[in-house]
Amino acid sequence: MVAIVDYGVGNLFSLKSSFSYIGQDVVVTSDVDTIRNADRVILPGVGAFGDAAKKLFDSGLAQVLIDLAGEGKPILGICLGMQLLFEKSYEYGEHKGLGLIKGSIKPIADEVSKDYKIPHIGWNALKFTEKKSPLFKYINEGDCVYFVHSYYGADCDESLLATAEYGIDVAAAVNSGNVYGTQFHPEKSGEVGMKILKAFCEL
Repeated sequence: MVAIVDYGVGNLFSLKSSFSYIGQDVVVTSDVDTIRNADRVILPGVGAFGDAAKKLFDSGLAQVLIDLAGEGKPILGICLGMQLLFEKSYEYGEHKGLGLIKGSIKPIADEVSKDYKIPHIGWNALKFTEKKSPLFKYINEGDCVYFVHSYYGADCDESLLATAEYGIDVAAAVNSGNVYGTQFHPEKSGEVGMKILKAFCEL
């Protein structure tokens, strides 16, 4: 079973529908025991880092995720959920993340020319790092996925699985042990996204 963590932030319906589409038992939940007993955990997220992090820590779910990561449970953070896996974010101040991925979250606008619209919205091709991840075993380099974000994962070279070009090489996917993150939305990325979710469910 896949547990999608419900902490008041995220596009939960489309994510749940995506896992149902690929034949996975899935539940949207904030129940600690259900999350602990799931085979895999999804951390979604849409909105501001600081607000989302506060909800995670105040609810106690942050510690649950940290514990599960240490126990080897496969975890996938999506969009803001990926950013929350990092050590900290500089979105409207400085905010502490889960610390499961080394690096920080910084504004794209500080790194690209004014010709680039912020937020970064749209389809971009994936460029894999030297070693192709099992997360991408059903897709090819150059396949396109859908992004919506204004901040990006920085200082995370050792965790990079793939990048996408938007004035700079944006961290598109990261991994540390059993913890994965995608800046893009697999659930909005058509068949390519479904193949990525399928691969995650086989990790």
